[in-house]
Amino acid sequence: MSSKYHIYGMGNALVDIVTEVSDQFVTDHAIEKGFMTLVDEQRQAQLMDAIHLPSSDRQCGGSAANTVIGAAQFGASCFYSCKVANDEMGDFYHGDLTSNGVDTNLEPGAHEDGITGKCLVMTTPDAERTMNTFLGITANYSEKEIDEAALKDSSYLYIEGYLVTGDSSRAAMIAAKRIAESNGVKTALTFSDPSMVKYFKDPMAEVVGSGVDLLFCNVEEAMLFTEYDSVRQAIQALKSIARAFVVTLGAEGALVFDGDSEISIDPYKADAIDTNGAGDLLAGAFLYGITNGKTYEEAGKLASLASSRVVSKFGPRLDAATAQALHAQIFG
Repeated sequence: MSSKYHIYGMGNALVDIVTEVSDQFVTDHAIEKGFMTLVDEQRQAQLMDAIHLPSSDRQCGGSAANTVIGAAQFGASCFYSCKVANDEMGDFYHGDLTSNGVDTNLEPGAHEDGITGKCLVMTTPDAERTMNTFLGITANYSEKEIDEAALKDSSYLYIEGYLVTGDSSRAAMIAAKRIAESNGVKTALTFSDPSMVKYFKDPMAEVVGSGVDLLFCNVEEAMLFTEYDSVRQAIQALKSIARAFVVTLGAEGALVFDGDSEISIDPYKADAIDTNGAGDLLAGAFLYGITNGKTYEEAGKLASLASSRVVSKFGPRLDAATAQALHAQIFG
């Protein structure tokens, strides 16, 4: 009997505000380039004022949201567990999420008082993305946001590593993983960002626990978590914590481990202008593939193609028509 949802995602609900900045702007404002940094609302507002926000774009985001929306565009049935406030940004987020075909625990008119989280995504001319995030109400993400019925009726639980920064959200990660494991739902985790492994190594290890079915990470995150300086040693060490994994290698493509064999996934040529969302969409395309009858290699090819396309434009997502065109390019 098949599950209602291919993917049940959980993560921070953040309205992504995407903009371009110069390297000089990053230096002048003492921003840690290439990382996700948590900031307070005042600091984020100061940066937005300096950038001149009206020229920016916005959409419902957060890492796992981008992943499940990407998976939905390829044809996966998805649910997203998150938390927004009863403000204009919260209403915008809820509407944007559901308009992309994703079911959610959010209920119209029932959002709590507070401020919806926002992520200021700054892209520099070298296509690198730097994020300054004000979590707002999603800092209080907890087990209350878990929809057990939807989770139990899913093929995969997908957990966003960014949730590890808070005590209540980390408890929710662990609780959801336990529910999944008790009900035959496979578990997938993304480390999300090198800073999550660098500064929250022990809490992340607590979430990993006895292991996950599928791990997504990049080379830097793999080496930080396993504490190996060698890529080969780090990848080998991942096999003790993840039954399968996808390690992204930047311009060199990706390495997929399916539980038995390592599979090299070739990169697709891309003129990168914005790396924001590349890893998120890669995970979404890959999860779509393995939950819809594709092999790990086939899923890896679609994921590689999708990520190459999203870095060739600004913003963390493709549109649905482009996603379907990429699907046809790989699968006919």
